Amino acid sequence: MARAATTTDAFNAVAEPRRREILDALAQDERSVGELVELLHVAQPVVSKHLRVLREVGLVEVRDDGRRRLYRTDARPLREIHAWVGRYERFWEERFELVDELLAGGLDEPPHR
Repeated sequence: MARAATTTDAFNAVAEPRRREILDALAQDERSVGELVELLHVAQPVVSKHLRVLREVGLVEVRDDGRRRLYRTDARPLREIHAWVGRYERFWEERFELVDELLAGGLDEPPHR
């Protein structure tokens, strides 16, 4: 079975851990490829490849600064991911409440579901 393209949307793009690391680094400050290479201890071609994917889905913007190209995060495409994950917020809140009750001694054992 062929792998799905990773450049189709933000969901696929952020599924790759290295891309999430790059986004985290760029969320703090805009950086050049060289700065990302040094920060993440990854080869330049690898960083460039991931930046290309992130640019194609709109998660990263680039601007020229003299001879350097600086990259920064554009979080707008993450709204779709945030909205999707938000659907599960109630589920997690219920689980955390059960854990709190269990830890406080309000439950003898976790309920079975």
